[in-house]
Amino acid sequence: MSKLVIVGSCAFDAIETPFGKTDKIIGGASPYIGLAAAQFDNVDPAIVAVVGDDFPQEYLDFLAERGINTDGIEVVKGGKTFFWSGKYHNDM
Repeated sequence: MSKLVIVGSCAFDAIETPFGKTDKIIGGASPYIGLAAAQFDNVDPAIVAVVGDDFPQEYLDFLAERGINTDGIEVVKGGKTFFWSGKYHNDM
């Protein structure tokens, strides 16, 4: 099995389109890379990132349940997780 270490952001995303709106969903590059890599039987993904203590345990559990090692995600007490928001129009 190949080990894959993913160093990148774990974040919150809020996205608005003409078709709907989200608020504080899991985002950042590392969760999406990890989720994609976990689809392969021969890849063992692990994330290295920093989040604030506002990052829900539910999101860490979500990643772990899909075979992503989250031991490298540091939770900073009193810290705030990076937050990105975007608004897309009809022409996207």
